[in-house]
Amino acid sequence: MADKASAAARPGSDEFQQRRGTDGIAPMDRLGVLARFFMAVAESAERLNLRYAKLGNPCVYDNSEFAWVAGIESEWRLIRDELDRILPRTDELPNVQEITLDATSITKDAGWKVFLLVAYGIKSKPNIALCPETWRIVQKIPGLKTAMFSVFRPGKRLPPHRGPYNGVLRLHLGLLVPEHEANLGIRIGPEVRGWKEGSVLIFDDAYEHEAWNETGRPRVVLFVDFEKPLRFPVNILNHVLLKLAVLTPYLREGSDNLRRWERRFHSKKDSPA
Repeated sequence: MADKASAAARPGSDEFQQRRGTDGIAPMDRLGVLARFFMAVAESAERLNLRYAKLGNPCVYDNSEFAWVAGIESEWRLIRDELDRILPRTDELPNVQEITLDATSITKDAGWKVFLLVAYGIKSKPNIALCPETWRIVQKIPGLKTAMFSVFRPGKRLPPHRGPYNGVLRLHLGLLVPEHEANLGIRIGPEVRGWKEGSVLIFDDAYEHEAWNETGRPRVVLFVDFEKPLRFPVNILNHVLLKLAVLTPYLREGSDNLRRWERRFHSKKDSPA
């Protein structure tokens, strides 16, 4: 199914080159001097990241390029067990745009819920305490930047968009995936893929992508961002930029929102044991 859909969705290659912004989606933009400076540097760095990529710049990567993927997949049931303790409180999980306000450009409803462990140096210690095995397992991923459970509720669809920076790659590990469903998937550039429980999908979210769950059940993945493999010296520049991201208004604001949610969620007596 994925191969047929991919071929059908494959227009001219120029349409799927990495480019800034997506038609119909408002760009992330803040008035702060630091934010503008950071985004200007990141835009220049993106050109270097494309030229110095160790594994090229495909939309979707072959898992065999990453020796650690097999280890992640082999322990997926431990992650699923910890997810199962969180899912009964799905309604209390934050909508992604309640943590990252810029996400309102692509989602405004309650269809995308998240349970965050870490994002660019900002850790949720109480969430990590609830999911120690998941935290142990994601430490195997070199250059880990973000790790969270990502819940797509029935009927959720994200419009075409691209990530803010091409210095990271994205990993989805299928944890709860409706079976035999044609109305569930993700398109990255011209490639249409699905998820499978216990299997990893690695892609570059700097290409235009969209995702949908038009089934009657939730879809949950372990959502990870990690540093894109780059050649020296651009790998050093990329690493420094990603470290500095925590100073931007996007992440400072997200940290404050996360802390407020943590206090509400973990103060309740029925918090998962």
